Amino acid sequence: MLLPLLLFPLAAAACDYPDEGTMPLHRAITRVKLLPETEAWAAAAHKSGTVVQYALSLDRDWRKDGRCYWTVEARAEGATWRRFYVSPDGRSVLHDDGRAMR
Repeated sequence: MLLPLLLFPLAAAACDYPDEGTMPLHRAITRVKLLPETEAWAAAAHKSGTVVQYALSLDRDWRKDGRCYWTVEARAEGATWRRFYVSPDGRSVLHDDGRAMR
């Protein structure tokens, strides 16, 4: 049992992926897109003709208080505006500094 952990240490650290097809991926992005601050930022960007993108990184998970989070970045013009952390079940969203969203 120890040999796989030594050969693939990052796989051991990755968040568990819920057995729900692609729904967890869509849910994580949607949770970030529907935050009031993100909606306001995206609306302002769209008015100026800027394309907004959301990037979910399953290989850059983050842990806080024993929970695992996926990294979701809100981007425009090739630059990251803000980074969020979303639990795979979609129930918890954190700011890039680890503060819980209200």
